[in-house]
Parts: sequence; C-alpha cells; structure tokens
Amino acid sequence: MDDILYFEDIEVGDSFAFGPLTVTREETIAFAAEFDAQPFHLSDEAAATTHFGTLSASGWHTTALFMKMFVTEMQRNPGRQAASLGAIGVDELRWLRPLRPGDTLRGTSEVIDKKASKSRPEMGIVRNKVTILNQDDQPVLTMIPIAMWRTRPV
Repeated sequence: MDDILYFEDIEVGDSFAFGPLTVTREETIAFAAEFDAQPFHLSDEAAATTHFGTLSASGWHTTALFMKMFVTEMQRNPGRQAASLGAIGVDELRWLRPLRPGDTLRGTSEVIDKKASKSRPEMGIVRNKVTILNQDDQPVLTMIPIAMWRTRPV
C-alpha cells in the first residue's frame, strides 16, 4: 500500500475531523446498566435529584463513542490505519459537560507532539489533542491519546 501514513509523514499541527454520531436514550441507558449503573445514568427521575437534572450518559460512554467515531474514520483511511499500532495510554481525560440523549457528537484530533522510540526503531510515539463537541459546538470531552505509529521500512 503506497499511501500508508508512516510516523515520518506525521507533523505537529496535522489534524483531522471525525463523526458525527448521535447518541440515543436507549443506548445511554444500556451502556450505563452494563458498565456504570449509577442512578443518574439510568433514569430521569434519579437524575432530577442531582446537578445533572436529566438523564446523562456515563463519561465512559462518551469516551467509548469517541473511539467508535475515531475508528470509523481510521477505517475510511486505510493508509492511516495501516500504520497505527495502537495506544499506550491517555493523558488529561476530561469530561467537560454532560452528554444527553439526542446529542450529536463530532471530534477533532490534532498532533501536538511526536518522538521516535529509542528502544523500538520500528515505531514512534504520537500525542494528539482530541476534542469532542456536541451539536452546539460545546466541548464535551478532551483528552490526549498517546499512540504508536509504524516507521517507514528501510
């Protein structure tokens, strides 16, 4: 594949957008019931007694929706996906406002740092600033994934 985006091709400041994706009430409750069964993620009545006021998605659900949108975009760009070797972690994950059923998300990812691996010459490390916005362009989530990228074969 000639269009592979290798570590060497990535520049600080590069960015791309992904999404959109609309969250439903049913999936909000289903995710919470399985993974984060706190009352304010499960019913409007319980949420009404908290600062949320109405049903809100788990922050972990919001993070999973980021991953769904991000991977979908990667799959649309096989050259980018071919060089991706996964992630080693996430820094500075922040849930900035509640995600509500009916909200539509979209995201951006901007390269903020990159460095060649000293111990693994076949890869480099890339840090991106990810921002997830709702339909009103309000940030819902920010984080800095730390990803491994394949270097160009010699």
